[in-house]
Amino acid sequence: MSPAILLSFIIGYFLVLLIISWLTSRKSSDNDTFFIANRNAKWYLVAFGMIGTALSGVTFISVPGKVGAPSGDQFAYFQFVLGNAAGFVIIALVLLPLYYRMRLTSIYSYIEHALGRWSYKTAAGIFLISRTIGSAFRLYLVVIVLQKFIFDSYHIPFAVTVVICLVLIWSYTFKGGLKTIIITDSLQTFFLVSSVFLSIFFICRSLNMNIFEAADAIKNSSYSKIFFFNSFLSSHFHFSKQFLGGLFITIGMTGLDQDLMQKNLSMSNIKEAQKNMFSFTTVFVIINIFFLSVGALLYIYAAKYGISVQKTDYLYPTIALKYLGVVPAVVFMLGLTAATFATTDSALTALTTSFCVDFLGFDKKKDLNDPKMVSTRHYVHIAFSGLMLLTIVIFNAINNDAVVSAIFKVASYTYGPLLGLYSFGLFMKSRQVNDRLVPFICVISPMFCYFLSMHSAEWLGGYVFDNELIIVNGLITFVGLLITSVRKQPINKAVVQ
Repeated sequence: MSPAILLSFIIGYFLVLLIISWLTSRKSSDNDTFFIANRNAKWYLVAFGMIGTALSGVTFISVPGKVGAPSGDQFAYFQFVLGNAAGFVIIALVLLPLYYRMRLTSIYSYIEHALGRWSYKTAAGIFLISRTIGSAFRLYLVVIVLQKFIFDSYHIPFAVTVVICLVLIWSYTFKGGLKTIIITDSLQTFFLVSSVFLSIFFICRSLNMNIFEAADAIKNSSYSKIFFFNSFLSSHFHFSKQFLGGLFITIGMTGLDQDLMQKNLSMSNIKEAQKNMFSFTTVFVIINIFFLSVGALLYIYAAKYGISVQKTDYLYPTIALKYLGVVPAVVFMLGLTAATFATTDSALTALTTSFCVDFLGFDKKKDLNDPKMVSTRHYVHIAFSGLMLLTIVIFNAINNDAVVSAIFKVASYTYGPLLGLYSFGLFMKSRQVNDRLVPFICVISPMFCYFLSMHSAEWLGGYVFDNELIIVNGLITFVGLLITSVRKQPINKAVVQ
Protein backbone atom coordinates (compact mmCIF):
# COMPACT_ATOMS: atom_id res chain seq x y z
CA MET A 1 0.00 0.00 0.00
CA SER A 2 1.57 3.27 -1.15
CA PRO A 3 2.26 5.73 1.72
CA ALA A 4 1.30 8.56 -0.65
CA ILE A 5 -2.19 7.11 -1.16
CA LEU A 6 -2.74 6.67 2.58
CA LEU A 7 -1.48 10.19 3.26
CA SER A 8 -3.77 11.69 0.62
CA PHE A 9 -6.84 10.08 2.23
CA ILE A 10 -5.84 11.34 5.70
CA ILE A 11 -5.33 14.87 4.34
CA GLY A 12 -8.76 14.72 2.71
CA TYR A 13 -10.26 13.48 5.96
CA PHE A 14 -8.84 16.42 7.89
CA LEU A 15 -10.07 18.89 5.31
CA VAL A 16 -13.58 17.60 6.05
CA LEU A 17 -13.00 18.13 9.79
CA LEU A 18 -11.78 21.68 9.18
CA ILE A 19 -14.89 22.46 7.13
CA ILE A 20 -17.09 21.16 9.97
CA SER A 21 -15.11 23.29 12.43
CA TRP A 22 -15.67 26.40 10.34
CA LEU A 23 -19.38 25.73 9.97
CA THR A 24 -19.95 25.11 13.70
CA SER A 25 -17.87 28.02 15.01
CA ARG A 26 -18.44 30.77 12.43
CA LYS A 27 -21.35 32.29 14.38
CA SER A 28 -20.01 31.73 17.88
CA SER A 29 -16.57 30.81 19.25
CA ASP A 30 -16.87 32.14 22.78
CA ASN A 31 -16.12 30.26 26.01
CA ASP A 32 -19.73 29.20 26.55
CA THR A 33 -19.65 27.49 23.16
CA PHE A 34 -16.22 25.96 23.78
CA PHE A 35 -16.93 24.62 27.29
CA ILE A 36 -20.53 23.35 27.20
CA ALA A 37 -21.82 23.89 23.62
CA ASN A 38 -24.33 26.43 24.98
CA ARG A 39 -26.15 23.53 26.72
CA ASN A 40 -28.26 22.72 23.67
CA ALA A 41 -26.56 19.60 22.23
CA LYS A 42 -28.73 16.76 20.91
CA TRP A 43 -28.50 13.59 23.00
CA TYR A 44 -28.38 11.21 20.02
CA LEU A 45 -25.41 13.05 18.49
CA VAL A 46 -23.59 13.04 21.83
CA ALA A 47 -24.35 9.33 22.37
CA PHE A 48 -23.07 8.34 18.94
CA GLY A 49 -19.99 10.57 19.17
CA MET A 50 -19.12 9.26 22.64
CA ILE A 51 -18.62 5.78 21.18
CA GLY A 52 -15.57 7.02 19.29
CA THR A 53 -14.30 8.92 22.31
CA ALA A 54 -14.67 5.98 24.68
CA LEU A 55 -13.22 3.37 22.33
CA SER A 56 -10.23 5.20 20.82
CA GLY A 57 -7.31 3.70 18.93
CA VAL A 58 -6.55 1.55 21.96
CA THR A 59 -9.68 -0.51 21.43
CA PHE A 60 -9.14 -0.38 17.68
CA ILE A 61 -5.66 -1.94 17.75
CA SER A 62 -4.72 -3.24 21.18
CA VAL A 63 -7.94 -5.10 22.01
CA PRO A 64 -7.87 -7.22 18.81
CA GLY A 65 -4.13 -7.71 19.27
CA LYS A 66 -4.48 -8.96 22.85
CA VAL A 67 -6.91 -11.73 21.81
CA GLY A 68 -4.02 -13.99 20.77
CA ALA A 69 -1.35 -12.64 23.09
CA PRO A 70 1.05 -15.16 24.68
CA SER A 71 -0.44 -14.27 28.07
CA GLY A 72 -3.62 -16.10 27.02
CA ASP A 73 -6.08 -13.20 27.04
CA GLN A 74 -8.53 -14.56 24.46
CA PHE A 75 -11.90 -12.78 25.00
CA ALA A 76 -11.19 -12.04 28.69
CA TYR A 77 -11.48 -8.32 27.91
CA PHE A 78 -15.23 -8.74 27.49
CA GLN A 79 -15.50 -9.38 31.25
CA PHE A 80 -13.99 -5.92 31.68
CA VAL A 81 -16.52 -4.51 29.17
CA LEU A 82 -19.42 -5.94 31.19
CA GLY A 83 -18.01 -4.11 34.22
CA ASN A 84 -17.84 -0.97 32.08
CA ALA A 85 -21.54 -1.32 31.25
CA ALA A 86 -22.47 -1.59 34.94
CA GLY A 87 -20.35 1.49 35.62
CA PHE A 88 -22.12 3.49 32.92
CA VAL A 89 -25.50 2.67 34.50
CA ILE A 90 -24.28 3.90 37.91
CA ILE A 91 -23.02 7.11 36.30
CA ALA A 92 -26.39 7.72 34.65
CA LEU A 93 -28.39 7.09 37.83
CA VAL A 94 -26.12 8.60 40.51
CA LEU A 95 -23.57 11.07 39.17
CA LEU A 96 -25.40 12.76 36.29
CA PRO A 97 -28.36 13.87 38.48
CA LEU A 98 -25.85 15.40 40.91
CA TYR A 99 -24.00 17.31 38.18
CA TYR A 100 -27.20 18.61 36.60
CA ARG A 101 -28.68 19.64 39.92
CA MET A 102 -25.63 21.85 40.54
CA ARG A 103 -25.44 23.02 36.87
CA LEU A 104 -21.69 22.42 36.76
CA THR A 105 -19.30 23.39 33.98
CA SER A 106 -16.41 21.52 35.59
CA ILE A 107 -17.48 18.44 37.56
CA TYR A 108 -14.71 19.08 40.10
CA SER A 109 -16.58 22.13 41.37
CA TYR A 110 -18.63 19.59 43.34
CA ILE A 111 -15.55 18.68 45.41
CA GLU A 112 -15.06 22.33 46.39
CA HIS A 113 -18.66 22.43 47.60
CA ALA A 114 -18.47 19.09 49.45
CA LEU A 115 -14.92 19.01 50.84
CA GLY A 116 -13.08 22.29 50.40
CA ARG A 117 -10.73 24.31 48.21
CA TRP A 118 -7.59 22.14 48.57
CA SER A 119 -9.61 19.01 47.88
CA TYR A 120 -11.09 20.70 44.82
CA LYS A 121 -7.68 21.65 43.40
CA THR A 122 -6.38 18.16 44.13
CA ALA A 123 -9.24 16.49 42.24
CA ALA A 124 -8.82 18.81 39.25
CA GLY A 125 -5.05 18.28 39.32
CA ILE A 126 -5.48 14.50 39.33
CA PHE A 127 -7.70 14.79 36.25
CA LEU A 128 -5.20 16.98 34.41
CA ILE A 129 -2.40 14.48 35.04
CA SER A 130 -4.53 11.39 34.36
CA ARG A 131 -6.15 12.63 31.17
CA THR A 132 -2.91 14.03 29.77
CA ILE A 133 -1.17 10.68 30.26
CA GLY A 134 -4.13 8.60 29.06
CA SER A 135 -4.74 10.70 25.95
CA ALA A 136 -1.04 10.79 25.15
CA PHE A 137 -0.95 6.99 25.30
CA ARG A 138 -3.91 6.78 22.95
CA LEU A 139 -2.50 9.26 20.44
CA TYR A 140 0.88 7.52 20.65
CA LEU A 141 -0.75 4.35 19.37
CA VAL A 142 -1.98 5.94 16.13
CA VAL A 143 1.24 7.91 15.67
CA ILE A 144 3.41 4.78 15.70
CA VAL A 145 1.20 3.31 12.97
CA LEU A 146 1.35 6.52 10.90
CA GLN A 147 5.09 6.63 11.45
CA LYS A 148 5.69 3.01 10.47
CA PHE A 149 3.47 2.91 7.39
CA ILE A 150 3.59 6.51 6.11
CA PHE A 151 6.08 8.98 7.56
CA ASP A 152 9.10 6.67 7.75
CA SER A 153 8.94 6.57 3.95
CA TYR A 154 9.52 10.33 3.91
CA HIS A 155 12.22 10.16 6.64
CA ILE A 156 10.16 12.37 8.95
CA PRO A 157 11.17 12.01 12.64
CA PHE A 158 8.69 10.58 15.14
CA ALA A 159 8.45 13.85 17.11
CA VAL A 160 7.55 15.77 13.94
CA THR A 161 4.77 13.26 13.20
CA VAL A 162 3.35 13.90 16.68
CA VAL A 163 3.52 17.67 16.10
CA ILE A 164 1.67 17.32 12.78
CA CYS A 165 -1.12 15.31 14.44
CA LEU A 166 -1.51 17.74 17.35
CA VAL A 167 -1.50 20.80 15.08
CA LEU A 168 -4.24 19.25 12.95
CA ILE A 169 -6.33 18.45 16.04
CA TRP A 170 -5.80 21.91 17.51
CA SER A 171 -6.73 23.57 14.22
CA TYR A 172 -10.28 22.19 14.15
CA THR A 173 -11.02 22.48 17.90
CA PHE A 174 -9.54 25.78 19.09
CA LYS A 175 -12.58 27.88 18.14
CA GLY A 176 -15.69 25.75 18.43
CA GLY A 177 -14.46 23.44 21.19
CA LEU A 178 -17.20 21.11 22.44
CA LYS A 179 -19.76 22.36 19.92
CA THR A 180 -17.46 21.35 17.06
CA ILE A 181 -16.36 18.11 18.72
CA ILE A 182 -19.91 16.80 19.13
CA ILE A 183 -20.28 16.93 15.33
CA THR A 184 -16.76 15.77 14.39
CA ASP A 185 -16.87 12.91 16.90
CA SER A 186 -20.12 11.68 15.36
CA LEU A 187 -18.44 11.63 11.96
CA GLN A 188 -15.38 9.92 13.38
CA THR A 189 -17.50 7.31 15.16
CA PHE A 190 -19.15 6.55 11.83
CA PHE A 191 -15.74 5.88 10.27
CA LEU A 192 -14.66 3.79 13.27
CA VAL A 193 -17.76 1.58 13.32
CA SER A 194 -17.77 1.22 9.53
CA SER A 195 -14.12 0.24 9.63
CA VAL A 196 -14.78 -2.57 12.13
CA PHE A 197 -17.58 -4.13 10.06
CA LEU A 198 -15.70 -3.69 6.79
CA SER A 199 -12.57 -5.21 8.33
CA ILE A 200 -14.56 -8.31 9.27
CA PHE A 201 -15.95 -8.45 5.71
CA PHE A 202 -12.52 -8.15 4.07
CA ILE A 203 -10.87 -10.69 6.37
CA CYS A 204 -13.70 -13.17 5.83
CA ARG A 205 -13.39 -12.69 2.09
CA SER A 206 -9.64 -13.35 2.22
CA LEU A 207 -10.29 -16.51 4.26
CA ASN A 208 -13.01 -17.61 1.81
CA MET A 209 -15.63 -17.60 4.59
CA ASN A 210 -19.11 -16.15 4.88
CA ILE A 211 -20.14 -14.46 8.11
CA PHE A 212 -21.69 -17.62 9.57
CA GLU A 213 -18.59 -19.70 8.80
CA ALA A 214 -16.45 -16.99 10.38
CA ALA A 215 -18.59 -17.04 13.52
CA ASP A 216 -18.15 -20.83 13.77
CA ALA A 217 -14.41 -20.49 13.20
CA ILE A 218 -14.14 -17.96 16.02
CA LYS A 219 -16.27 -20.09 18.35
CA ASN A 220 -14.17 -23.20 17.69
CA SER A 221 -10.82 -21.43 17.82
CA SER A 222 -8.46 -21.24 20.78
CA TYR A 223 -9.18 -17.50 21.12
CA SER A 224 -12.85 -17.39 22.11
CA LYS A 225 -12.91 -18.09 25.84
CA ILE A 226 -14.76 -15.25 27.59
CA PHE A 227 -15.22 -16.12 31.26
CA PHE A 228 -12.32 -17.07 33.52
CA PHE A 229 -13.12 -18.44 36.98
CA ASN A 230 -9.96 -20.43 37.72
CA SER A 231 -6.98 -19.33 39.85
CA PHE A 232 -8.59 -16.40 41.66
CA LEU A 233 -5.38 -15.55 43.51
CA SER A 234 -2.81 -15.71 40.71
CA SER A 235 -4.77 -14.98 37.50
CA HIS A 236 -5.18 -11.49 36.07
CA PHE A 237 -8.17 -12.71 34.06
CA HIS A 238 -10.47 -13.92 36.84
CA PHE A 239 -14.02 -12.66 36.25
CA SER A 240 -14.31 -10.83 39.57
CA LYS A 241 -11.09 -8.89 38.99
CA GLN A 242 -12.01 -7.94 35.43
CA PHE A 243 -15.66 -7.07 36.17
CA LEU A 244 -14.99 -5.03 39.30
CA GLY A 245 -12.00 -3.37 37.69
CA GLY A 246 -14.11 -2.46 34.66
CA LEU A 247 -16.91 -1.11 36.85
CA PHE A 248 -14.77 1.14 39.03
CA ILE A 249 -12.40 2.25 36.27
CA THR A 250 -15.48 3.32 34.30
CA ILE A 251 -16.79 5.32 37.25
CA GLY A 252 -13.34 6.90 37.63
CA MET A 253 -12.33 7.35 33.98
CA THR A 254 -15.81 8.39 32.78
CA GLY A 255 -18.04 9.50 35.65
CA LEU A 256 -15.29 11.40 37.48
CA ASP A 257 -13.54 12.55 34.31
CA GLN A 258 -14.23 15.98 32.85
CA ASP A 259 -13.78 14.71 29.29
CA LEU A 260 -16.80 12.43 28.77
CA MET A 261 -18.90 14.17 31.42
CA GLN A 262 -18.42 17.49 29.64
CA LYS A 263 -20.35 16.08 26.70
CA ASN A 264 -23.15 14.91 29.01
CA LEU A 265 -23.36 18.36 30.57
CA SER A 266 -23.88 19.94 27.14
CA MET A 267 -27.52 18.79 26.99
CA SER A 268 -30.51 20.78 28.15
CA ASN A 269 -31.73 18.43 30.91
CA ILE A 270 -30.97 15.28 32.89
CA LYS A 271 -33.45 13.10 30.99
CA GLU A 272 -31.65 13.65 27.69
CA ALA A 273 -28.28 13.04 29.37
CA GLN A 274 -29.51 9.72 30.76
CA LYS A 275 -30.97 8.66 27.40
CA ASN A 276 -27.54 9.40 25.97
CA MET A 277 -25.77 7.21 28.54
CA PHE A 278 -28.13 4.23 28.25
CA SER A 279 -28.09 4.15 24.44
CA PHE A 280 -24.33 4.66 24.40
CA THR A 281 -23.85 1.75 26.83
CA THR A 282 -25.81 -0.65 24.64
CA VAL A 283 -23.82 0.19 21.51
CA PHE A 284 -20.54 0.17 23.46
CA VAL A 285 -21.03 -3.45 24.57
CA ILE A 286 -22.04 -4.63 21.10
CA ILE A 287 -19.18 -2.91 19.28
CA ASN A 288 -16.61 -4.40 21.65
CA ILE A 289 -17.86 -7.90 20.73
CA PHE A 290 -17.02 -7.10 17.13
CA PHE A 291 -13.56 -5.75 18.05
CA LEU A 292 -12.77 -9.01 19.83
CA SER A 293 -14.10 -10.96 16.83
CA VAL A 294 -11.78 -8.98 14.56
CA GLY A 295 -8.91 -10.03 16.82
CA ALA A 296 -9.77 -13.73 16.55
CA LEU A 297 -10.11 -13.50 12.77
CA LEU A 298 -6.78 -11.70 12.51
CA TYR A 299 -5.00 -14.50 14.39
CA ILE A 300 -6.75 -17.15 12.29
CA TYR A 301 -5.61 -15.25 9.18
CA ALA A 302 -2.05 -14.86 10.52
CA ALA A 303 -1.82 -18.57 11.31
CA LYS A 304 -3.02 -19.52 7.83
CA TYR A 305 -0.53 -17.28 6.01
CA GLY A 306 2.40 -17.53 8.44
CA ILE A 307 2.37 -13.88 9.52
CA SER A 308 4.19 -12.86 12.70
CA VAL A 309 4.71 -9.47 14.36
CA GLN A 310 7.01 -8.13 17.09
CA LYS A 311 4.16 -6.69 19.18
CA THR A 312 0.50 -7.61 19.37
CA ASP A 313 -0.35 -3.95 18.69
CA TYR A 314 1.17 -4.34 15.21
CA LEU A 315 -0.97 -7.30 14.09
CA TYR A 316 -4.07 -5.43 12.89
CA PRO A 317 -2.21 -2.66 11.02
CA THR A 318 0.24 -5.13 9.46
CA ILE A 319 -2.48 -7.36 8.00
CA ALA A 320 -4.77 -4.47 7.01
CA LEU A 321 -2.07 -2.39 5.34
CA LYS A 322 0.09 -5.11 3.77
CA TYR A 323 -2.09 -8.11 2.96
CA LEU A 324 -5.76 -7.26 2.38
CA GLY A 325 -5.53 -4.75 -0.47
CA VAL A 326 -5.98 -1.04 -1.16
CA VAL A 327 -9.59 -0.52 -0.02
CA PRO A 328 -9.18 -2.41 3.30
CA ALA A 329 -5.98 -0.46 3.96
CA VAL A 330 -7.72 2.89 3.45
CA VAL A 331 -10.71 1.76 5.54
CA PHE A 332 -8.39 0.69 8.36
CA MET A 333 -6.37 3.90 8.34
CA LEU A 334 -9.46 6.12 8.36
CA GLY A 335 -10.98 4.06 11.18
CA LEU A 336 -7.81 4.20 13.26
CA THR A 337 -7.35 7.93 12.68
CA ALA A 338 -10.99 8.61 13.54
CA ALA A 339 -10.87 6.48 16.69
CA THR A 340 -7.78 8.09 18.14
CA PHE A 341 -8.41 11.66 17.10
CA ALA A 342 -11.97 11.49 18.46
CA THR A 343 -10.40 10.80 21.84
CA THR A 344 -7.61 13.36 21.61
CA ASP A 345 -9.70 16.31 20.40
CA SER A 346 -12.21 15.97 23.24
CA ALA A 347 -9.39 15.42 25.74
CA LEU A 348 -7.66 18.67 24.75
CA THR A 349 -10.99 20.48 25.08
CA ALA A 350 -11.67 18.93 28.51
CA LEU A 351 -8.15 19.68 29.77
CA THR A 352 -8.48 23.29 28.63
CA THR A 353 -11.93 23.58 30.24
CA SER A 354 -10.78 22.11 33.56
CA PHE A 355 -7.72 24.32 33.82
CA CYS A 356 -9.63 27.49 32.87
CA VAL A 357 -12.49 26.79 35.28
CA ASP A 358 -10.75 24.98 38.14
CA PHE A 359 -7.46 26.87 38.29
CA LEU A 360 -8.11 30.20 36.54
CA GLY A 361 -11.62 30.62 37.98
CA PHE A 362 -13.43 31.39 34.73
CA ASP A 363 -16.76 30.30 36.24
CA LYS A 364 -16.41 32.92 38.98
CA LYS A 365 -15.97 35.81 36.53
CA LYS A 366 -18.86 38.10 35.68
CA ASP A 367 -18.45 37.71 31.93
CA LEU A 368 -17.31 34.23 30.88
CA ASN A 369 -17.01 35.41 27.28
CA ASP A 370 -14.80 38.43 27.86
CA PRO A 371 -12.33 38.69 24.90
CA LYS A 372 -9.33 38.50 27.27
CA MET A 373 -10.63 35.26 28.76
CA VAL A 374 -11.22 33.83 25.28
CA SER A 375 -7.62 34.72 24.42
CA THR A 376 -6.38 33.09 27.63
CA ARG A 377 -8.30 29.94 26.74
CA HIS A 378 -6.47 29.82 23.40
CA TYR A 379 -3.08 29.95 25.15
CA VAL A 380 -4.11 27.20 27.59
CA HIS A 381 -5.24 25.06 24.64
CA ILE A 382 -1.83 25.45 22.99
CA ALA A 383 -0.02 24.70 26.25
CA PHE A 384 -1.81 21.38 26.74
CA SER A 385 -1.06 20.43 23.14
CA GLY A 386 2.63 21.00 23.91
CA LEU A 387 2.41 18.99 27.13
CA MET A 388 0.84 16.09 25.27
CA LEU A 389 3.63 16.23 22.70
CA LEU A 390 6.25 15.95 25.44
CA THR A 391 4.40 13.07 27.11
CA ILE A 392 4.14 11.08 23.87
CA VAL A 393 7.83 11.51 23.08
CA ILE A 394 8.78 10.31 26.58
CA PHE A 395 6.40 7.36 26.36
CA ASN A 396 7.85 6.36 22.99
CA ALA A 397 11.29 6.20 24.58
CA ILE A 398 10.29 3.88 27.45
CA ASN A 399 7.26 1.84 26.33
CA ASN A 400 7.69 -1.92 26.01
CA ASP A 401 4.17 -3.16 26.72
CA ALA A 402 0.82 -3.31 24.94
CA VAL A 403 -0.69 0.15 25.22
CA VAL A 404 -4.06 -1.07 26.46
CA SER A 405 -2.38 -2.55 29.54
CA ALA A 406 -0.39 0.61 30.17
CA ILE A 407 -3.42 2.89 30.08
CA PHE A 408 -5.53 0.93 32.54
CA LYS A 409 -2.51 0.33 34.77
CA VAL A 410 -1.96 4.09 35.04
CA ALA A 411 -5.71 4.64 35.54
CA SER A 412 -5.70 2.32 38.57
CA TYR A 413 -3.21 4.62 40.25
CA THR A 414 -4.39 8.06 39.15
CA TYR A 415 -8.19 7.72 39.24
CA GLY A 416 -8.31 5.83 42.55
CA PRO A 417 -8.03 8.98 44.71
CA LEU A 418 -10.90 10.55 42.74
CA LEU A 419 -13.08 7.59 43.73
CA GLY A 420 -12.14 8.18 47.35
CA LEU A 421 -12.83 11.93 47.21
CA TYR A 422 -16.24 11.64 45.56
CA SER A 423 -17.29 8.71 47.76
CA PHE A 424 -16.44 10.68 50.88
CA GLY A 425 -18.32 13.73 49.63
CA LEU A 426 -21.41 11.66 48.77
CA PHE A 427 -21.59 9.32 51.77
CA MET A 428 -19.92 11.17 54.67
CA LYS A 429 -21.80 14.45 54.70
CA SER A 430 -21.62 14.65 58.50
CA ARG A 431 -17.79 14.70 58.47
CA GLN A 432 -15.46 17.58 57.60
CA VAL A 433 -12.12 16.66 56.04
CA ASN A 434 -8.84 18.32 57.01
CA ASP A 435 -8.68 20.09 53.68
CA ARG A 436 -4.95 20.85 53.68
CA LEU A 437 -4.07 17.18 54.25
CA VAL A 438 -6.07 15.96 51.26
CA PRO A 439 -3.29 16.46 48.64
CA PHE A 440 -0.90 14.35 50.75
CA ILE A 441 -3.47 11.58 51.22
CA CYS A 442 -4.10 11.49 47.47
CA VAL A 443 -0.36 11.09 46.81
CA ILE A 444 0.30 8.51 49.53
CA SER A 445 -2.59 6.26 48.43
CA PRO A 446 -1.33 5.44 44.89
CA MET A 447 2.23 5.10 46.21
CA PHE A 448 1.08 2.52 48.74
CA CYS A 449 -0.92 0.74 46.01
CA TYR A 450 2.16 0.57 43.80
CA PHE A 451 4.17 -1.20 46.50
CA LEU A 452 1.18 -3.41 47.31
CA SER A 453 0.90 -4.42 43.66
CA MET A 454 4.61 -5.21 43.47
CA HIS A 455 4.57 -7.44 46.58
CA SER A 456 0.97 -8.72 46.70
CA ALA A 457 1.94 -12.28 45.74
CA GLU A 458 4.19 -12.67 48.79
CA TRP A 459 2.13 -10.52 51.18
CA LEU A 460 -1.34 -11.87 50.25
CA GLY A 461 -0.78 -15.57 49.70
CA GLY A 462 -0.14 -15.39 45.96
CA TYR A 463 -2.84 -12.83 45.09
CA VAL A 464 -2.07 -10.82 41.93
CA PHE A 465 -3.82 -7.50 41.32
CA ASP A 466 -5.26 -6.39 38.00
CA ASN A 467 -7.58 -3.43 37.28
CA GLU A 468 -9.40 -3.96 40.59
CA LEU A 469 -6.43 -2.21 42.24
CA ILE A 470 -8.39 1.02 41.66
CA ILE A 471 -10.86 -0.13 44.35
CA VAL A 472 -8.06 -0.51 46.91
CA ASN A 473 -6.68 2.86 45.90
CA GLY A 474 -10.03 4.56 46.37
CA LEU A 475 -10.61 2.77 49.67
CA ILE A 476 -7.23 3.85 51.07
CA THR A 477 -7.98 7.44 50.09
CA PHE A 478 -11.43 7.19 51.71
CA VAL A 479 -9.98 5.76 54.96
CA GLY A 480 -7.30 8.46 55.01
CA LEU A 481 -9.94 11.16 54.66
CA LEU A 482 -12.06 9.53 57.37
CA ILE A 483 -9.19 9.25 59.88
CA THR A 484 -8.16 12.90 59.43
CA SER A 485 -11.73 14.27 59.41
CA VAL A 486 -13.87 15.56 62.26
CA ARG A 487 -17.61 15.60 62.84
CA LYS A 488 -19.24 18.75 61.48
CA GLN A 489 -20.53 21.10 64.15
CA PRO A 490 -24.28 21.71 64.00
CA ILE A 491 -25.23 25.21 62.90
CA ASN A 492 -26.87 27.18 65.70
CA LYS A 493 -29.90 29.03 64.41
CA ALA A 494 -30.06 31.95 66.74
CA VAL A 495 -33.22 33.96 66.67
CA VAL A 496 -32.48 37.63 66.14
CA GLN A 497 -34.70 39.74 68.31
